[in-house]
Amino acid sequence: MCPLISQVTLVPEEAEDMWHTYNLLQIGDSLRAATIRKVQTESATGSVGSNRIRTTLTICVENIDFDSQACQLRVKGINIQENQYVKMGAYHTIELELNRKFTLAKKQWDSIVLERIEQACDPAFSADVAAVIMQEGLAHICLVTPSMTLLRAKIETSIPRKRRGNCTQHEKALEKFYEQVMQGIIRHINFEVVKVVLVASPGFVREQFCEFLFLRAVKQDLKTILENRGKFLQVHSSSGHKLSLTGNAGSLTSHRISEGDCPHGSYMKSLRSEQ
Repeated sequence: MCPLISQVTLVPEEAEDMWHTYNLLQIGDSLRAATIRKVQTESATGSVGSNRIRTTLTICVENIDFDSQACQLRVKGINIQENQYVKMGAYHTIELELNRKFTLAKKQWDSIVLERIEQACDPAFSADVAAVIMQEGLAHICLVTPSMTLLRAKIETSIPRKRRGNCTQHEKALEKFYEQVMQGIIRHINFEVVKVVLVASPGFVREQFCEFLFLRAVKQDLKTILENRGKFLQVHSSSGHKLSLTGNAGSLTSHRISEGDCPHGSYMKSLRSEQ
């Protein structure tokens, strides 16, 4: 019998999530999910029939079968919790499906399994498009997934206006602002995942920032920026506000990458984690 020591409830949302689930499951785990069971019934007259009943079972996993072509995951094991339709110890096969929650319990959670769950549940791990939307004194650093735009950093600072014959304060403040944006890019964009970085602004802000960024990267030997210089794409936006990207992300990315070149990953929604 498999004791429920710690458990997590997950919902696979896309085909890749089924692959994650397959790699999470191990022999001896406890799996709880809705399933269909063929149940024999006997009427008052003694006639015997059978019905397909939807119920929820908890099984101790003994066999895992994953059909990658059909994206079907079948998990066989013995029932370990009381159920009105299925006896304790009876065998049953649960078919895990997209958009249906399941609860997985393990005797012990190792770091590899926990890391896989974290990656599967965090949409940032599937965001292969980043965007820096900016204007003088305001920048938003975002990660773009198939379903949402995730704000990772907002940089806001006061930039003094240019004065006739004296632009020193303006230039110093602008350089400090660009430095903050550069540090935000280094901190929040994972270039091992991200394939393109959109630098969007009105006017010439994007050109000025990119010139600053690459000159500073050469001067400071910032390999993260230098090795990924080809991923930066300058595009126009109406302002430095995040909303200026809404509705335009698809058209902006089409300038740089095609659907085949930039496959968005998927992620699972974690409903509950219990230790």
